[in-house]
Amino acid sequence: MNELLKPEVLQILDSLPDYDEKLIFSQTSELRKQGLSAELVAAILTQSRLRTKAKIKFGNQAQQMLFTPDGLEQATRPIVTAKHAQRYVAADCRRVADLTCGIGADSQGFAAAGLQVLSVDIDPVTAEIAKWNLKNATAEVVCGDGLQVASDNAANLDGVFADPARRSTERKGKREQIYDPAAYLPPLGEVIVLQQKIPALGIKVAPVIPHDAVPPGVEAQWVSVNGEVVECGLWFGPLAQNGIGRTALLIRTKGKTGHRTVIELNQRDIEVGEIGKYIFEPDGAIIRAGLLATAAQLLTARQLDSDIAYLTGNELEIAEVPIATSYQMLDVLPFSVKLLKAYLRERNVGRVTIKKRGIAITPEQLRPQLALRGENEATLILTRIKGKQSVLVVSPIS
Repeated sequence: MNELLKPEVLQILDSLPDYDEKLIFSQTSELRKQGLSAELVAAILTQSRLRTKAKIKFGNQAQQMLFTPDGLEQATRPIVTAKHAQRYVAADCRRVADLTCGIGADSQGFAAAGLQVLSVDIDPVTAEIAKWNLKNATAEVVCGDGLQVASDNAANLDGVFADPARRSTERKGKREQIYDPAAYLPPLGEVIVLQQKIPALGIKVAPVIPHDAVPPGVEAQWVSVNGEVVECGLWFGPLAQNGIGRTALLIRTKGKTGHRTVIELNQRDIEVGEIGKYIFEPDGAIIRAGLLATAAQLLTARQLDSDIAYLTGNELEIAEVPIATSYQMLDVLPFSVKLLKAYLRERNVGRVTIKKRGIAITPEQLRPQLALRGENEATLILTRIKGKQSVLVVSPIS
């Protein structure tokens, strides 16, 4: 790591184009001709690969950062980090500990919001990378056990944030996600104990966390960015801005940008009824948060099937950040490959978008069976309607 952080080596890294596997051989040869060791060349090209991959999360900012594979995988997107930081600012926090800082993504957001940050990571290499990424921020980076550091400095901290590691040790070349919160590193229960000393506690957990694993007395908020569910945050004490319970934060960065918080309404059973003019596919954060009944109330909609998260109704929601993707209902068929194939051929359909819930067949299995030929396009939803396997032919609504 020390070799990689030398100014002349970083200059070489900065000069490389976006990573392309086709260029590895020529780039390796060129770097070796410059007298760099094989280990250093491998480190440079690894960083080049990670920087290119990181553009999905960090945009052009990735070109000024260093990464580890696990650190990039778990790093929070800057737009979500900004939302984290706003909670601490609103709670009048001034000094915050980021106890599992990784590559420093959340610490960057906290510092940008004007907070003083104590950034901690237990891995020496990761801590060095965080120190580099935070070199221009109001952050102190230390290598150590975040729980112990936070406990020792509790009197000087206004808030704590933790993003426990959720990847298992490498197995057959892959690191598998940990789903059990008790197996996080550090375990969720051990992080929660800190709230006894520091009430303003925030914990980022996997969005697949079971509802029964969410501790009582917190705001559990599932977050999506452009429809992709990216995390669940557990917010304790003064950080629970939306009250106790489950909420969803929907963020849009494409088209009409903005964000929207969905808070659970008084729960009532969702009606299962006839197909209306429109089909609604609620945002994944709403589904993960268990707010389907709330979505149905907001959309004046009902379910197609009691076990399926598709809704239907006769009114379109007009909102800058919609809670669901909307489709105009065109036709409905019983599920039959033979019947569907004939239907599409009759309408000269050669390209289809296939969505599904509640039916075993996958789009990859179905598509070749349809033997599509034609110039028109269609969108199909494979699902159940009152228990019956069906195909909805729909048209997306912008």
